[in-house]
Amino acid sequence: MLRIGLTGGVASGKTTVAKLFADAGAVVLDTDVIAREVVEPGEPALAALVEALGDGILGADGHLDRALLRRRLFGDEALRRRVESILHPAILAKLGRQSADAGGPYQLHVIPLLVENDLAGIVDRVLVVDCPVERQIERLMQRDGETREGAGAMLAAQVSRETRLAAADDVIVNDGTLADLVAQVADLDRKYRDLAGKH
Repeated sequence: MLRIGLTGGVASGKTTVAKLFADAGAVVLDTDVIAREVVEPGEPALAALVEALGDGILGADGHLDRALLRRRLFGDEALRRRVESILHPAILAKLGRQSADAGGPYQLHVIPLLVENDLAGIVDRVLVVDCPVERQIERLMQRDGETREGAGAMLAAQVSRETRLAAADDVIVNDGTLADLVAQVADLDRKYRDLAGKH
């Protein structure tokens, strides 16, 4: 199975690109979705988080209070690494199971922190959705109501655009119209189907 790792900076257009690939018939597996699934009540990863951090991270309904956890992790590097050491193996294990079961002409694995977490080894190719930093800032301000300073801080917390592009086998440039994106996805869909046939 040919596995493409889709990544890109915040507000670069990963979700739109993933949907276009799904529309083209690719199997799309999203680690953001899986990350929510592995912390559902009854899941081992949630139990491990509670053991590590206490049940104060749970809401009244027994679900993980994600906003509270984010606040606790903000600026606490050691705690963030501890939480990641619990969540990342659970997420990757579930991604592996889903991938094995899913089939498809090829698979697109959406992994926002693929470069940051050095995960290129779990996919066959890395596809980066790239766009100018100024465009990302505009989108964050419009989409999430961020201030310019807040949007800049979010971008600064991620690896640089240059580092991400250096890891790419393929790049989609998202600085034009939706029609431009559709055309780029169609080209890569043909390429990936061809590669998958030889894989």
